[in-house]
Amino acid sequence: MIAAGLAAAPNLAAAQTQVSAQAGGAQIAAAQNSPQSPAETTVTPSAPSQNEGPNAPAQSAASQNSAPQNLPAQSNAGQNVLPQNNDLVKLDSSETLFTVLSAINNCGYDAELATSDPLRLAIRGEIGHNIELSDQARESSENFCSFFRDHQQPDAVRTLSEYVSLALYMNPPPALSPKVRESDLPPDASGVLGAAPLLAKFYKDVGLGEIWNRHAAGYTQIAGRYRDALAKMIQDTELYLRVPTGGYLGRGFTIYVEPMGAPSEINARNYGSDYYVVITPGTTTDLKMEQIRHTYLHYLLDPMVGKYAANLNGLEPLLDAVKLAPMDESFKSDPSLLVTECVIRAIEARTQSGGKAPAAEQDHALEQSMSQGFVLTRYFYERLLEFEKDNIGFRNAVPAMLAQIDVRKEAKRASQIQFASAAEPELLQLARPREGKLLQTAEERLSAGDAATAEKLAKQALAEKTEDPGRALFILAQISLHGNIDGARDYFEQALKATTEPKVVAWSHIYLGRIFDLQDDEDNGPDRQQAIIHYKAALGASDDLPEAKAAAEQGLKKPYAPPKQAGEAQQQEDNSKN
Repeated sequence: MIAAGLAAAPNLAAAQTQVSAQAGGAQIAAAQNSPQSPAETTVTPSAPSQNEGPNAPAQSAASQNSAPQNLPAQSNAGQNVLPQNNDLVKLDSSETLFTVLSAINNCGYDAELATSDPLRLAIRGEIGHNIELSDQARESSENFCSFFRDHQQPDAVRTLSEYVSLALYMNPPPALSPKVRESDLPPDASGVLGAAPLLAKFYKDVGLGEIWNRHAAGYTQIAGRYRDALAKMIQDTELYLRVPTGGYLGRGFTIYVEPMGAPSEINARNYGSDYYVVITPGTTTDLKMEQIRHTYLHYLLDPMVGKYAANLNGLEPLLDAVKLAPMDESFKSDPSLLVTECVIRAIEARTQSGGKAPAAEQDHALEQSMSQGFVLTRYFYERLLEFEKDNIGFRNAVPAMLAQIDVRKEAKRASQIQFASAAEPELLQLARPREGKLLQTAEERLSAGDAATAEKLAKQALAEKTEDPGRALFILAQISLHGNIDGARDYFEQALKATTEPKVVAWSHIYLGRIFDLQDDEDNGPDRQQAIIHYKAALGASDDLPEAKAAAEQGLKKPYAPPKQAGEAQQQEDNSKN
């Protein structure tokens, strides 16, 4: 039995810092800019005309599947930007983001340089020139680059993501210090927190402040590309949903434009009541408005659905129906997250192409969403058709939409879906709102043999996104070793993608190596070669983990074989005596 041979890794809870929960979660303020911030623009949609919004003329039943009635005409784009005395939505740039991403560019982050805005190449050149002129700048550069190389992720996407998260949690230059305690940082940011003092010195010695100010006009010009499209998106969205402009006091939505990243990437975050999108312009005309709108829909709808989260526990049968779906695990254990995402995807399907997409395209978007596991997308799409013919706002429509879900009917519909092999990754990342002890307790219960409780707690941690998702996936992988080796392998692979925690990384590679060894049917076959790759990766991640290092070295020496059970060993000994 394979599970018997895969020895448990050391308890990861011992490596975690104990912190107390903060009531209401960590409140993370918007990333502040220096007084010289080149581009800060408030974007506010204009008020609807008499023929738009709640009082628009009703559509005929014959046309309800062609175009949503609440979307304004496409020709109104030029009327969307009002005076800058309203701070509902900010189109901005951040000197902190500029500093952090410029520093990693200097150290070899070269993702998509060929399609980047020329401003990125110009800034890189000026940084390199300043470093050549100063021994102090050269030393600061070498120190940060050494850290960067030691903590670099295997792919550029994750590298950019963790440094964006760090920047959003830092005070502006020259301090560049964390705004919160380390325990309140999201897992990816905490993995590179040691860069903070090195970044502060790099900023000072290389003269990044002067470079930042020198390119103020360039940043303003780049931000200007987005203004009209952003205002149009906000107006279209709010008119369709009939939600009032100005109704989001105490909450923020900020779009940062930063050319030092990879043009194809977009990073979205929800920290407390604030939502951020970090976009990188390139040489193409793609403004990524669909991704920005997805995050903006979360900004609008998260509190609307979240208000009724306690009433959604009756959807548990649907969670059972999506266990094999390829979507993120958090959606499989939290009805509120699943419902919100399904509502958003239904709105996106209904309003694509400005609400003018043919019915066949809308249906294709629904099928694609359902096949990824978002099984209530079609239900909410059907409710939207009814909503469009009514005259109430979406906020008031939500309670009835939720109350009318026929769980048995939707579970049956979900059971007939052929799930896709992969799902689009969720764009919006949530911060750790509070530090709990779910995973510590899960590990304790697993050590005590209570796998059922450990599994429940690990899935709860994934759903709440309060602790390291990689650690939670690692626990689920350990549980799956007993009877579901394929599931265990999937969980270990997911854990490697979700965390930089050294113990999780090292032991996940070790377990994967052992699984490949035990599945190898020939001497030094392809499975053994895969096992060696994982053992080598574990060795590279286990410098400060002697047990993991020893296990990885042993795996490199010879293929893994499970230890013999006591009865089996005694039987072999008795046979040898006969």
